[in-house]
Amino acid sequence: MSAHEVDLNPTICRRLLITYLIERLSRPNNPALEEATGWPRRTIQDVIAKGLPGHGTRVEFVQQGVRNNDGYYALKDWGSIDRSWVCAHLADIVRVLDVAPEQIPAPE
Repeated sequence: MSAHEVDLNPTICRRLLITYLIERLSRPNNPALEEATGWPRRTIQDVIAKGLPGHGTRVEFVQQGVRNNDGYYALKDWGSIDRSWVCAHLADIVRVLDVAPEQIPAPE
């Protein structure tokens, strides 16, 4: 680890990255989140259902179509997660999680 890199907890990083991706992807559904992260569907669902509420982060599923899984996630509140910190440390978060950086949209 170089002097400028931050030592981060992977469990927390998963929560930070999923929150960021739900905000930044145009249609953040399970397949889009799986493609961006390379993680299994169950991991993503667990982070959204169990990991994010503990931070006060609110994510809602917007239903589109007739099937239960037709739709996408919408970020309603970052909760205790500091959006600007996540954007500033996105490269470190992606590195800790060993996610392909080219799969992650750049901060605005």
